[in-house]
Amino acid sequence: MTSTMRAVVIEEPGDADVLEVRDVPVPTPGPSEVLIRVRSFGLNRSELHFRRGLAYSGSFPRIPGIEATGVVESAPGGEFTPGTQVVTMMGGMGRDFDGGYAEFVRVPAAQVIPFSSALPWAELGAVPEMLQTAYGSLAIGLEATEGQSIVIRGGTSSIGLAIAVLAKLRGMTVLSTTRREEGRALLESVAVDHPLIDNGSIAEQVRAVYPSGVDGAVELVGVNVMKDTLRTVRTGGTVCFTGMLSDNWTIPEFYPMEWLPNGVRLTAYSGEAADLPPSALQTFLDAVADGQARIPVGRTYRLDDIVQAHRDMEAGTVGGKAVVIL
Repeated sequence: MTSTMRAVVIEEPGDADVLEVRDVPVPTPGPSEVLIRVRSFGLNRSELHFRRGLAYSGSFPRIPGIEATGVVESAPGGEFTPGTQVVTMMGGMGRDFDGGYAEFVRVPAAQVIPFSSALPWAELGAVPEMLQTAYGSLAIGLEATEGQSIVIRGGTSSIGLAIAVLAKLRGMTVLSTTRREEGRALLESVAVDHPLIDNGSIAEQVRAVYPSGVDGAVELVGVNVMKDTLRTVRTGGTVCFTGMLSDNWTIPEFYPMEWLPNGVRLTAYSGEAADLPPSALQTFLDAVADGQARIPVGRTYRLDDIVQAHRDMEAGTVGGKAVVIL
């Protein structure tokens, strides 16, 4: 193995041009660490926040990237056999220590999840953070069960598409939103039952389908529309706040009696690698291989395309998950 690798480095916050591809030393794993040869990695909006200097944690200079997919290069503690296919995510990756925008990444063994799949790396690279967030939003945020109904606000995002895929595997009825008519086909491609055009208010549209409200909703847009999302859910139902595509994160004056309809529960989900069971990852990948589910890859890039990839993600033109293939 060579002593250097190609990686994306951010010296200081800024626009997409601060992403520089450089030759840097390959990290050396210590006890309880794993060195992964990265085959692909997905892009995430939280990496935009970090790049701009808006993240609540992290330091510069830094190799960004909160997830990576590849094979084990070495594991001094013997936790994994070299060559094992693995994913890793979160836990400070790309913020507090160097992340996945590189040919190799060193991470704690506790945040490495093994799998076995013959799917192409372009698809596998889209899975870790997307699946972890989608799975957690359903299983933990909503405690969703088979046959329930769900609204996904921000449905054409990669997370929104993944939630729809998992919900359909659970036999749920899915209502999902897009702001543009051309997004309807993307929602239909993941078997959404009721695509909705989001003009800023969707509660009436949802109630036209489910007069008493749906069982649950996942908010991916932000608190600027969450008051309306809360009104799509039945008494005893749940809204899970998972994402903020609008970059609206906080409510300046939160008056619960005004915001929360009677009996509607509000939860949140923001998980780590430990929140995605290896069995859930393997089951999902097997379902994709069997044609029962699909991985919503929007566009693929090379490492040298990282600046353009960030620009596309920022502009919202990817149409699914953006993946970099090494």
